[in-house]
Amino acid sequence: MSFDLMVVAAVPGADEATARALIERCNRIGAVHVEGELDERIVGFYEDLRTVYPDFPPYDDSTPWSSTPLDTGIDHVVMTIRFSAENAMVDLIQRLATKHSLVLYDPQDDTVHLPPG
Repeated sequence: MSFDLMVVAAVPGADEATARALIERCNRIGAVHVEGELDERIVGFYEDLRTVYPDFPPYDDSTPWSSTPLDTGIDHVVMTIRFSAENAMVDLIQRLATKHSLVLYDPQDDTVHLPPG
């Protein structure tokens, strides 16, 4: 069993409706990833996260990922996480999303967490 979390790079100061529109576009089944310049916030988040929890081999059996590599685009990262993952991992994702001013989306309860500011 697993659960998903997603971070998206909404424009600074975006409201929840704007963030949800971006989330919907990124989640659309069969959607092709938007091409363009990588958002620096996504790059920073992904690099920080994979320093602690790599999504490419070599990694050991304790990897928290249920699916690798992570689903990345120029403006998002989708993480499929094993239920057995430690709470510290989810805490790290939350901290990194805040650090990089990203929207954190939890599709299990349809919660959007906007960055502070």
